[in-house]
Amino acid sequence: MIPASLRWHGDATGHLELLDQTLLPARLEWIACRDVDTVVEAIQSLRVRGAPAIGVAGGYGLVVAAGEAIRAGFAPEQARAHVLARGEILACARPTAVNLRWAVERTLGVLATLPDESDAAALGAALLAEARSIHEEDRRLCAAIGRHGAAILPEGGVLTHCNTGALATGGDGTALAVITTAWEQGRRFDVFADETRPLFQGARLTAWELVERGIPVTVLVDAAAGQLLRTGRVAACIVGADRIAANGDTANKIGTYGLALLAEAHGVPFFVAAPSSTFDLRLDTGDDIPIEERSAAEVLRPLGVQAAPDRARAYNPAFDVTPARLIDAIITERGVIRPVNRDGVHAVLAGG
Repeated sequence: MIPASLRWHGDATGHLELLDQTLLPARLEWIACRDVDTVVEAIQSLRVRGAPAIGVAGGYGLVVAAGEAIRAGFAPEQARAHVLARGEILACARPTAVNLRWAVERTLGVLATLPDESDAAALGAALLAEARSIHEEDRRLCAAIGRHGAAILPEGGVLTHCNTGALATGGDGTALAVITTAWEQGRRFDVFADETRPLFQGARLTAWELVERGIPVTVLVDAAAGQLLRTGRVAACIVGADRIAANGDTANKIGTYGLALLAEAHGVPFFVAAPSSTFDLRLDTGDDIPIEERSAAEVLRPLGVQAAPDRARAYNPAFDVTPARLIDAIITERGVIRPVNRDGVHAVLAGG
């Protein structure tokens, strides 16, 4: 049984609990978040990660903010201002994944429905109800993505990149849910997981999830993907997404673009699986997607092991953008977008 990536304890004065993914697979430990700074640190340090999961965490983070206001004894006007200010800090914790700001803004939207004189406790109760609604919706979305994706997954081996399972979402995952749903339906195939450097989310997290589910998995270094595709053992590549532009260009974990190019070169279909909340239709193309750059230490000292000389520098973008032309289909909870272009995106999202 895969533990949930996050959970809320108690009422509006309770706290958010996060599974610390930086410790997996060696240790299973939870972090109690009783203030917004702890939530922000957990998001930025990847203790909680995956676009849908950090969106859910952002929603619950606003309840944490209301709890701060309750404990501080703020008057109604002060409490509302405090929650709004903390919401902006939460929304900016990571810039690429659009789900975070989307969830924060949606949760904050409930404040407009409350009287101005509502106290911090009333704000907290309303925010908690909305955060829980987002969390439950994500569970349902993951199940639908798994069903839609399993229906189009070809027979044969599957290669995935980064982690897109229960650890990355509020449910059973996006791209990984496609794999696990097909497996639960009785299909059998080889599953390959890129290590996903520099933080090894594929080796540490995806492989762990699959092993825990009893699904055999083969881990490979990212640079081995081309050779694996060349052998003909892979029938499809499937990945998640952190932000998708209106034309279908997709930002995902660094290395995804290179994998898509390799898949095209070897005639292997390349699929993206993501909920509709990952689409940012305000952005015309992927050129407009902000790309987060992270600490040099992640590259120079991966997992705390020195891998380069002290005076070496590092280039460490956390994401890259895969052009829509390289994507055979985008699997959403509303259906499959194919072909992947502006019209295809509009047709599926408008119909949901």
